[in-house]
Amino acid sequence: MTVAVLVFGDDRPRRRRSPLSGLPTRCADAPAEIDAAIDTYGRLVVVGTDAGLATVLSRLLRANRLNVEVAYVPRRRTAATRVYRLPAGRRAARRARRGSARRVPLIRDETGSVIVGRASWLPADHQQVIHGEATVDDTSLFDGDVTGICIEPTLAMPGLRASLKIGAQNKRTRIWRRWIAGRAVQLGSTGVTVVRDGVPAPRSARRSTFYRHVEGWLLVR
Repeated sequence: MTVAVLVFGDDRPRRRRSPLSGLPTRCADAPAEIDAAIDTYGRLVVVGTDAGLATVLSRLLRANRLNVEVAYVPRRRTAATRVYRLPAGRRAARRARRGSARRVPLIRDETGSVIVGRASWLPADHQQVIHGEATVDDTSLFDGDVTGICIEPTLAMPGLRASLKIGAQNKRTRIWRRWIAGRAVQLGSTGVTVVRDGVPAPRSARRSTFYRHVEGWLLVR
């Protein structure tokens, strides 16, 4: 199988004897480079952050190329490595070359953007709360006001889980209510900021949905 490395930013492997040495390497900051790799290689090794991995999967989704295998090599542990039980650093690089691929749920939203670690709905326009309602499949997540909602993919079916933020002990520690698992989570509100793998959307939204795509993606593990 043909394999290529997609590097985001300055995350290029620094060791001369990296397990990824000798593989074709492309800068993934330009969408055209990602699309060219999608059309050429059977396995893509993503070196970067969760947002970079999500970008590659979003391009695969839009190109209808979810038959391409994807390996993830972050420099350190991330939300996505926790979700998919993946290593980081050199161990991840070794697995990227030697591991086998299995299909796992792909979680996307109505814009065609994929998430791999965590998405959030947060108050918009300097508001303190989100006013609206949300459901996970047929289960009510909330109806009224909340300070935030978290959505995460899951390694197994049904594909995602969601929870409400109910407070914070300090600036770094968030407290979440119980998780509710399902295929889809939908929100209607007076306005929220959608954050996908740490990247806020440029504009607020009144409605947002994350759901399991009909076809999963091929994760190298």
